[in-house]
Amino acid sequence: MLRQLLIENIAVIETAELTFEGGLSVLSGETGAGKSIIIDSLSAILGGRVSRDLIRTGQSRACVTALFDGLSGAVKKTVEELGLSGDDSLLLRREIFADGRNLCRINGQPATLPMLRALGGQLLRIYGQHDGMHLLDEQQHIDYLDAFGVPQQELDAYYEQYEALLHLNRRIRALSMSAAEKERRRSLLPLQIDELQKAAVRPGEQEELLSLRTQLQNSEKIADGLYEAALSLDGEEGREGAVDLLAQAVKSFGRSARFSAAAEGLEDRARELSILAQDLSASLAELIASLEYAPQKLEETEQRLDRISRLCVKYAVPADGLEEHRAALEAELAALDGLDEDLDELKEQYARERAALSQAADRLHALREQTAERLSACICRELADLDLPGARFTAEITDLRREGQTRFTKKGTDSVRFLLSANVGEDLKPLSKVASGGELSRIMLAMKNVLSAGEEGITSVFDEVDAGVSGRAASRVGEKLYAIGRGRQVLCVTHLPQIASLADWQYHVSKYAEHGRTFTAVELLDGEGRAREIARMNAGLHVTEATLEGARALLRQAEEYKKSAGTDKPPFSR
Repeated sequence: MLRQLLIENIAVIETAELTFEGGLSVLSGETGAGKSIIIDSLSAILGGRVSRDLIRTGQSRACVTALFDGLSGAVKKTVEELGLSGDDSLLLRREIFADGRNLCRINGQPATLPMLRALGGQLLRIYGQHDGMHLLDEQQHIDYLDAFGVPQQELDAYYEQYEALLHLNRRIRALSMSAAEKERRRSLLPLQIDELQKAAVRPGEQEELLSLRTQLQNSEKIADGLYEAALSLDGEEGREGAVDLLAQAVKSFGRSARFSAAAEGLEDRARELSILAQDLSASLAELIASLEYAPQKLEETEQRLDRISRLCVKYAVPADGLEEHRAALEAELAALDGLDEDLDELKEQYARERAALSQAADRLHALREQTAERLSACICRELADLDLPGARFTAEITDLRREGQTRFTKKGTDSVRFLLSANVGEDLKPLSKVASGGELSRIMLAMKNVLSAGEEGITSVFDEVDAGVSGRAASRVGEKLYAIGRGRQVLCVTHLPQIASLADWQYHVSKYAEHGRTFTAVELLDGEGRAREIARMNAGLHVTEATLEGARALLRQAEEYKKSAGTDKPPFSR
């Protein structure tokens, strides 16, 4: 469960510290006040992608810290697998810097974004206001169905068999070539191998040649700089260099050293510098003597680089991979001799594995048929609770196998799509054809509630999932969110007073300007504060005593509902 959330320098939020309890908590406030920024902060702490633009203007870094407790067994196991220490709580911290860096910590220990993501899915689920649109994508329906009731081990077992068959099929296609193609490869491969052997490109050679070419192309500039350095060290006619001047300095120090211990120390240092200068001068002279402008050597270097470049293009490998490619060609040439025998054996193996995969697909199909019946029944019950009593929902499964021809996919041989009849007497049709915005929101809420049943210790966050819902349907959505909050912690961003009135805890998010800057504040409301906020949600700017009394009545009605449901006390509270 999420207990504390500290946000620093995220968008218009300078600092916000929130403490949460169990049950249903709602975040309300004017549009643009910063409610969704809190959701973005939760996404960031769980390893989600975050733009640097989210950092508050004028700041070099942003930070989000979250404390979770009441950890599930799965979370504790993941913490252990990640090599982290902890007991029954988890402190996650993520700093985001303007230069793109991220610093992460888990229980004070350095961590990475993948580690945050590994824990995130087991701690908190965020359902955005546009998630309902994902239900219109029929490609995802099979995943929803499988998540509801198909054992993961069955899906994994099928996928492993599918990947093995796919790999085997690729091998067979590679080996299934005509006799003419085999002979062509047998005659071509030795030529390619010989070409690469004669080229004998060493790892790192291309980089060395590029450096040498640069040196040869700039040899005149290099020489000019070295000659100037030599003049500074050795001097020229009429001008003494550093070597002579240092030698003179040693002699001068020596005359003073007879009378001063301090001068004696300086003499030693000067002598050391003089020796170093002489050594440097000698090395420089050797380097200058080795310099030569060699047009022929530059041309040879260019030719070698061109040959390596052409081989890289021809064989589509980098220069350092040419030798490895030659070894692969030699292995292919050696394998051609036993090609026919290997191919026959592989085809027999393919037939066996294809038959086994077909049986695995049959098992998946049967499991999905059973799962579809249960999912449809559960969704229909949920929709009835959400003021869609006449709605019918079904998961239609189509087997892609036709008359002995089987089309295997990584998910089996099934196609799944969800069908809905929102009103009595109407035929079942695809969601995209019949679901309005409000209906889609309720279907999404029903789906998420059904799919998340049994998940231990995961906080559910709903970001304005009530879009397109109003009136009695809004009350039903609020009751559903409240019911979900009896079994898990629920956070909900909402603009609907019907939902806010059913909350166990209500936070008001407001925005204000001060000293030319914009700030966001978050306040946990008491009873009267909730009445005023719900009145604002109902009436906007024109809050009157009448609208206040209406808000109080709505809160009393919500309390009566909770008592009638026998769940008037929020769970998990301390």
